[in-house]
Amino acid sequence: MTLFVHFLAAATGTVAFALIFDVPPKYYPLCALIGGAGFWLAEWLMTLGLSQTESTFLATIFLTLSSRICAVWRKCPVTVFLISGIIPMVPGARVYWTAYYLVIGQPGRALSEGFTALRVAVAIVLAIALTLEIPNKFFHRKKHDTP
Repeated sequence: MTLFVHFLAAATGTVAFALIFDVPPKYYPLCALIGGAGFWLAEWLMTLGLSQTESTFLATIFLTLSSRICAVWRKCPVTVFLISGIIPMVPGARVYWTAYYLVIGQPGRALSEGFTALRVAVAIVLAIALTLEIPNKFFHRKKHDTP
């Protein structure tokens, strides 16, 4: 049940950011599906024992592939789905807790939270970069020559 609630929260947040980023409304359902599914996958992978960094990396690969497929299908830029869909994966709470622990004088906990936030952010960047390097020909259907 909680994974479903997390999916809904991530999907709603994704649509909210799609609205902020001026994504055309006709793409909202796909944005919500991609963002919600990516976050759900990351949460599910953590229940299997993967670390937050590992699960975020794998979920971001899924999210980027989904964004590329939807971009080809809907004939629009991949960033329409990718930018708003990646928002639920960003470790914003970890950055907040890093600053909080610094302010209250707990540098050890701040360092731990900050390092985790950095690892997750690097995992997101690497997953996006690796997935966007896949040639476009793998995302387009081949046209058949008819005589």
